Amino acid sequence: MTAVVVLTPAALATGRRVAAAVPGARLHGLAGRVEGKGVMPFDDVAAHFRALFAAGFPIIGVCASGIVIRALAPVLAAKGAEPPVLAVAPDGSVVVPLLGGHRGANALALRLADALSCPAAITTAGELALGLALDVPPPGWRLRNPEAVKPVTAALLSAHSVRLEVEAGDAAWLSALPTADNAEVAIRITDRAVAGDGDELVLHPPVLALGVGCERGTPAEVLETLVRDTLAAEALAPEAVACVCSLDLKADEDAVQALAASLGVPARFFSAADLEAEAARLAHPSDVVFRETGCHGVAEGAALAAAGQDGRLIVPKVKGERVTVAVARAAASIDPATVGRARGRLFVVGIGPGMAEWRTPEASAAVAVATDLVGYGLYLDLLGTAADGKARHESGLGAETERARIALDLAAEGRTVALVCSGDPGIYALATLVFELMEREVRPEWNRLDLTVVPGVSALQAAAARAGAPINHDFCTISLSDLLTPWPTIEARLKAAAAADFVVCLYNPVSQRRRDQLARARDLLLAGRPAETPVVLARQLGRPGETVSVVTLGELTPEHADMLTLVMVGNSETRRFTAGTHERVYTPRGYAKKL
Repeated sequence: MTAVVVLTPAALATGRRVAAAVPGARLHGLAGRVEGKGVMPFDDVAAHFRALFAAGFPIIGVCASGIVIRALAPVLAAKGAEPPVLAVAPDGSVVVPLLGGHRGANALALRLADALSCPAAITTAGELALGLALDVPPPGWRLRNPEAVKPVTAALLSAHSVRLEVEAGDAAWLSALPTADNAEVAIRITDRAVAGDGDELVLHPPVLALGVGCERGTPAEVLETLVRDTLAAEALAPEAVACVCSLDLKADEDAVQALAASLGVPARFFSAADLEAEAARLAHPSDVVFRETGCHGVAEGAALAAAGQDGRLIVPKVKGERVTVAVARAAASIDPATVGRARGRLFVVGIGPGMAEWRTPEASAAVAVATDLVGYGLYLDLLGTAADGKARHESGLGAETERARIALDLAAEGRTVALVCSGDPGIYALATLVFELMEREVRPEWNRLDLTVVPGVSALQAAAARAGAPINHDFCTISLSDLLTPWPTIEARLKAAAAADFVVCLYNPVSQRRRDQLARARDLLLAGRPAETPVVLARQLGRPGETVSVVTLGELTPEHADMLTLVMVGNSETRRFTAGTHERVYTPRGYAKKL
């Protein structure tokens, strides 16, 4: 997540423009000077810059370059490990990439320059003189020997030519370089496993499609060993593999996903019909495989489908124990995004009560990588600029099942989806509905998803923090809504909570239709605790209009709450006192015995 750091009120407007131009960017403001909606405060400028840098976050300082330079100077080390760091003039008049020019800073500077209508001060020699950086090849290309970049670039900057040897793929991005057949330094573009040296830069284009098949539950090391042994036997470079491909039934196979991760490439999947369309090109079609999968070849078919009609099979199917491997070479670079489908990812995300500061880093990361956001409109609005540039699928209150289905179906299409819930997704939210739908309907495309539940700060945690420490001992939560749970069941739980003397957090206390259930809950709880028991009323937590107040259990009426209010009823030992101008509520845990 990119951090946009603003130090002065005058720079905030530019900071917001910068954040709006960078998907997933987060505004950070110097506490006491830069405040506003969606601004994360910090106190120490230098320490904050260094912490962001150490965590690997791209940094855009909307301030003088010198401030950023002096802050980061003590922690600068390896050039290849630094994240992009830029400075933007507070008035938005210039963008300066300071660090990580070839790791995204230059590209980000050009993007911001376009958004702000200002110049980008690019200073890296290769890009200025040659129009490209040899150590930043196109997506999917790999450097075999990065140490050769410097001497080859130096030769080009000294007006020397380079010998260009193209053995695989398309070298169009290098067409502007001066070339000569007798040049002393060379750039070799190949999918072969060659070492290169100081005078020869070896680049591997993404032209190899690796098709694999495996039995269910095959150990990851079994598949990876066969793949690497096969590539080595054919003298093919693993760095030239563009993607790992297979039948869509294998999308959730751990061995396939682990292989793709090990090679550092995407895993892509095809339907049986897609693979059967390659039957005429297979070297080893199998009727047995057809009966089991609906296609005559998984490994060969997937490799050929990924390589395209102009591709050819260069390594026919190789069999191992429970696994098969095949390799096809494409005529030009393979863009995995256009090949088959990715395994769909679904994040069921809790974004907390509302404030960006209460959103966990894991939740922010899930939203940042998502292509699609699904949720109730208000919750999606609470994401602010984090939702920019993403497909938005919203539905109204009461449409929870529709939302869960939409999220599952979008993910099944190979997208990365965030199903957005307020608070925590596992507390009166949509996580349980997702799993219930999956269990009831048993749809294979749903069961193959990469599904993660991302916890969030719940309303009860936020309310407790605002009030003091009322749930520091045993507590329970009970929803008073009888839309899904019969009132007799709710009543039984209230009686049990009263008898056990739990602190009780009441969700959905009243609505326009339900006006008496909060009073009935109050009366049931009064059976087990005094009328003076403190009750915290927390409304619109973390959002504009937030209120937190305290009444006694005897005073509590339905007029004190609505559907946006969390009602937290203390137990028989919960205390209420005033500290200065603040009223505090806490529930003792027994520490007094030790004091």
